[in-house]
Amino acid sequence: MVVRLHGSRGRQPRSKNWHLSGKNLLGLLLGLSAVCWISYKQYRTYTDQPQALLVLGGAVEREEFAAEFARKNPELEIWVSGGSNQEYAQWIFTKAGIAHNRVHLDYRAVDTVTNFTTLVDEFKARGINSVYLVTSDDHMRRAQVIGEIVFGSRGITYKPLPVPSGREPEPIEKAIRDGVRAIVWLTTGYTGADLANKN
Repeated sequence: MVVRLHGSRGRQPRSKNWHLSGKNLLGLLLGLSAVCWISYKQYRTYTDQPQALLVLGGAVEREEFAAEFARKNPELEIWVSGGSNQEYAQWIFTKAGIAHNRVHLDYRAVDTVTNFTTLVDEFKARGINSVYLVTSDDHMRRAQVIGEIVFGSRGITYKPLPVPSGREPEPIEKAIRDGVRAIVWLTTGYTGADLANKN
């Protein structure tokens, strides 16, 4: 008994010819570039040894956490951006046994975006290429989005040190909004701090 398969008589299987069009090649190259860039960033974040602590103001617990961490890591300088008043901040670090010359209190920032934009060029000028990033755990996602853009633009990496807050993470919309502001700063130098809600 001979069984014929419908439509198979006299036909050879088609060989697929894979030709990359200009569009497909560009997409492939962009994809490979993105993978390489992300891998490089992850490698640097893993291997770069932080030279300083960057503490984002907004909660005293962040400064207390940083003081304790700095006590155990005496090679690190501490930068507090927009933290508690000068006398109280100095008292926190003095109580932890941190020398005054290790602590830099900066009050130029008015919100999370400017925590980064006011210090990034100073860090670069001082040869600081990697920092520990200290902020509350509920605020860390937004800080990381801004840090990737602002610090990344100067080749500075960071390692997050979240401080437990007991609060739910902030809405994703805040991270998106401030990420857009960071991109605007990157392209124009304008932070949008006068338009944003102070936070």
